[in-house]
Amino acid sequence: MRGGDREAEFREYLLADRTRLMRTALLLTAGDAHTAEDLVQTACTRVYVHWHRIKHEGAGPYAHRILVNAFLDERRRAGRHPEVVTAETVEPRLTDVPDQADTLAVRDALLELAPRQRAVLVLRYFQDLDVATCARILACTEGTVKSQTAKALKRLKDLMTEEMDRKTGSS
Repeated sequence: MRGGDREAEFREYLLADRTRLMRTALLLTAGDAHTAEDLVQTACTRVYVHWHRIKHEGAGPYAHRILVNAFLDERRRAGRHPEVVTAETVEPRLTDVPDQADTLAVRDALLELAPRQRAVLVLRYFQDLDVATCARILACTEGTVKSQTAKALKRLKDLMTEEMDRKTGSS
C-alpha cells in the first residue's frame, strides 16, 4: 500500500471517529479537557502505527480499547491526583443540556469512582456499549463488567445523594 493511501484512509477514519473518542475521554476524565486530549492523542497515535493491521477489523473498537487502557494506566501511576475541573468543556452546549451545577456534581461524583468503575459506566451508559463489548475493551469477563457496573452505580447514587443532602442542608 502506498503511504498516501494509508494517510488518506487514516485521515478519513480520524474525521469520522475523533469527536466520539474525545467525548469518551472527557467522560473518563470527568471533564479534564487537557488529559482527555492527551488520551485521544495517545489512542490516535497507536491506531496510526498499527493502521495496516487493524483497518480491516475496524479501528473504532481498537481505538476505544486503547483510550480506556491509557486512562486506566494514567490513573495507576504513582502520585497522580486528579484535578477538580471547573472550566467548561470544549463541546458546544445544547439546549437540552442539564444545569451546569448538576453537570459539575456528576463530574465530581465520577472523580470519586475507581478508574475501572468510571470506565465501565462511561462505556456502558455514555457509549451505549453492550456488556460483551465492554468486557473485550476492558480485558475482563462479562461478570466483572456487570459487578463493576452495579458497584459503580451504587457508589454514584450514594455520592449524588450526599451532594444533594449538602445542598439542601439535610443529614
